[in-house]
Amino acid sequence: MALATTYSRAMHGVSAPEITIEVHLANGLPALTIVGLPEAAVKESKERVRGAIVNSQYEFPARRITVNLAPADIPKEGTRFELPIAIGLLAACGQIPSQSLDKYELLGELALSGELRPIKGVLPAAIRAREAGRALILPRENVAEASRVSGLKIYPARHLLEITAQLNGQDTLALAEVNYSDPLPDIDEDMADVIGQHQAKRALEIAAAGGHSILLVGPPGTGKSMMARRLPGLLPEMSEQEALETAAVLSISGQELSRQWRKRPFRSPHHTASAVALVGGSSNPRPGEISLAHNGVLFLDELPEFERKVLEVLREPMETGQIVISRAARQAEFPARFQLVAAMNPCPCGYLGHQNGRCHCSADQIQRYRNKISGPLLDRIDLHIEVPHVPISQLQSQHKTEHSKIIRARVQTAREIQHLRQGVCNHQLSNQQLEKVASLRHDDRDFLNQLITKLGLSTRAYHKIIKLARTIADLNHQQAISRDHLTEAIGYRRLENSHTSSAV
Repeated sequence: MALATTYSRAMHGVSAPEITIEVHLANGLPALTIVGLPEAAVKESKERVRGAIVNSQYEFPARRITVNLAPADIPKEGTRFELPIAIGLLAACGQIPSQSLDKYELLGELALSGELRPIKGVLPAAIRAREAGRALILPRENVAEASRVSGLKIYPARHLLEITAQLNGQDTLALAEVNYSDPLPDIDEDMADVIGQHQAKRALEIAAAGGHSILLVGPPGTGKSMMARRLPGLLPEMSEQEALETAAVLSISGQELSRQWRKRPFRSPHHTASAVALVGGSSNPRPGEISLAHNGVLFLDELPEFERKVLEVLREPMETGQIVISRAARQAEFPARFQLVAAMNPCPCGYLGHQNGRCHCSADQIQRYRNKISGPLLDRIDLHIEVPHVPISQLQSQHKTEHSKIIRARVQTAREIQHLRQGVCNHQLSNQQLEKVASLRHDDRDFLNQLITKLGLSTRAYHKIIKLARTIADLNHQQAISRDHLTEAIGYRRLENSHTSSAV
């Protein structure tokens, strides 16, 4: 047979499109040509494929060989196509049968000896292989990652000869054993360790219950970072779909998957991070911090110290839950449904309003400091919370507050209410959905309209207040939004107009 076809997967964002590898042998001067938009690493594969075939005691055909990677408009990068090319070439020249090749998808880099080497970005390919109904043959080192996908047949291999023997009907490859019944992830940092700050902890519970973003404003040492790091412990356990989405981003980034793979990610980039580091980019688009925080928490400490143009790139993904990276040669889309937690000082020295009276910042200095954060970005943050200084006498108290497990149980219940009612958490509600699930009584709507006008808040803030009130009502197990819920929700936005935070 002079033509054979094998199947593989490209690494294109987190989508892993199917790649059909067609190998054709023709008469003419011996040559091996790879077409279909291959990049440098793919073009170099021809020498590794040749060496692997020869050193596996197979004959490398002395004919004109054309390898087509279809569809041709998708860029092909990396070494993942070497195994399917080698198998296709052996099938095309009749050294192995080609009848069962359509049952498998193949991924793997080849050593010159014929041994298989691991690749990155296996998890998205495994998800799509399951959807296509094919088994997956891949290097043994990649099995732990691929086996996160339930219902997928995985055949791990160490050498090219093991795969050819399997295709010859010798059943040399054993199915990988998959047993992932992970327990609820441990809570590493407990909210019970935080002394005082009851309002801030209440706000974090509301943020966790509705998926809302939050800004913590207070002097140094009041526990802003401490509380932010405890937010993942308040969030519900990830579903299998959420865990796969998050792990897929880590996979294409070449990062090791956590042993507790259903644990919510927590990313805390330094304030010197660039826009590319935050949202992703480079000539071959790669995910940034907001995608690595998908289904988890993105913590931006010292918010005004970030460059303003870096912070502005957060505005769109905060609304849409995804980021599209466009370059001249390609475009890639990455998920970015993260929960933003930001922290900042009230002034350049940090001690504005502190009881020790140490702050000597002028009004102009304070204004310039806060103007580093744009109004449109602050308008997209749902809760603005003051985190005041805690007296030493209170810190020395032995009184313990609620543990994170207790708070998480309430959050879990509230999330279940939301998903049963509308299918998404309250933060993701569209304006049309909001009218259906969070309708207000006529007098409450007038009350809210008067306050919005008095405080000079935007239309977006109006909808965010209603979403917050809806979450507060869910935590209280109440179907209707009351005046008390609205009043509490408005209290989490009034920082925008307070005399101590005029720019916030």
